[in-house]
Amino acid sequence: MGELLAGRVVVVTGAGSGIGRSEALEIARQGAKVVVADLGVALDGSPESGSAARAVVAEIADAGGEAIACQEDVGDWDGSKRIVDSAIDAFGGLDVIVNNAGILRDKMMFNMDEDDFDAVIRVHLKGTFSLTRWASIHWRGRHKAGLANDGRIINTCSPAGLYGSAGQANYSAAKAGIAAMTIGAARELGRYGVTANAISPVARTRMTATLGRGAATTEGDGWDPRSPDNVAPLVAWLASTESADVTGQVFEVGGGSVGVAEGWRHGPTADKGARWDPVELGPTVRKLVADAYQVPVPGGGANRRN
Repeated sequence: MGELLAGRVVVVTGAGSGIGRSEALEIARQGAKVVVADLGVALDGSPESGSAARAVVAEIADAGGEAIACQEDVGDWDGSKRIVDSAIDAFGGLDVIVNNAGILRDKMMFNMDEDDFDAVIRVHLKGTFSLTRWASIHWRGRHKAGLANDGRIINTCSPAGLYGSAGQANYSAAKAGIAAMTIGAARELGRYGVTANAISPVARTRMTATLGRGAATTEGDGWDPRSPDNVAPLVAWLASTESADVTGQVFEVGGGSVGVAEGWRHGPTADKGARWDPVELGPTVRKLVADAYQVPVPGGGANRRN
C-alpha cells in the first residue's frame, strides 16, 4: 500500500462503478480508509441490486486496504448526513469527500419532463451540496473546538457542464452548478482549513456508453487512454496533504492529460457612457462577439464566450 494518503479518511460517492470505483480503489491503495458510498441504482436512478458498494469494499480488502460500504441516497438530505456520520463512526474522523454520484436522463429539451430534470439535479447538484454541507459542519465544529483541519472537497464536473451538451440540459446545468459551487466552497471554507476543487473527467463509463463511447481503446502497450483509472491519480493527489495550497480550481483530466479549466472572465466591452438605443446595438454586439475568446468544444468547433 502507498503512503500518500496514510491516515486519511475519505468518502467517495458513486464509488460502485466507473470513475468513482477507480477513485476509491486508488485512494485505498494510497493508504486511506475509504467509505464506498453507492446506492446501487441503474444509470437512470431506478433500483438495482445495491451490491456494487460491497463489491468494491471486497476489492479493497483483498488488496490489503480498509473500507466500509454505505448505501445511502446522496440526494436525500438526511442520507447525506448518514454518509458523513458513517465515516466518523467507523474511522474516527473525516478528511476528504469526493462527490462523484450521478445519474442520467438524457432527452432533448422538448421531450424532457419535469421528473427527468428534477431527478438529475437532485442527485448531481443537490447531492454534491448536501454531502458538502454536512462535511463542512463537521470541519467547522472542529475548527471552533481549536482543532486543525486539512480537509478536502473534490467535486465532479463534466465537459457538458463547462461547454454544454445537446440532449443533456439537466446534466449540463447540474455540472455547471457544481463547478460554480466548488469555487464558492473554496472561498467559504478556506478559513477552516478546507480546500475545494473539481475535476472534469473524460473517461469510458456507463454514462459515456449511452453516447456511443463505450468501446475499449487499448493501445499496443496495453494502456487504455479512455480508462477511468487514469482519472484516479489526480483525485488521490488532491485528497492528500500535499495539495493544501491548491483550491478553487477545475481540472480537466483524461488519459495522460491534466489541465486547468479557465472559468468565466470579463471579455470585450463597449461602454457608451449613456443608455443604448436598441437599434444601434447590432454592430456593437457583433463586434464584441467577433472579438471574444472562443471556448474550444470537445469534438471540434468552438463556442463563442459572449
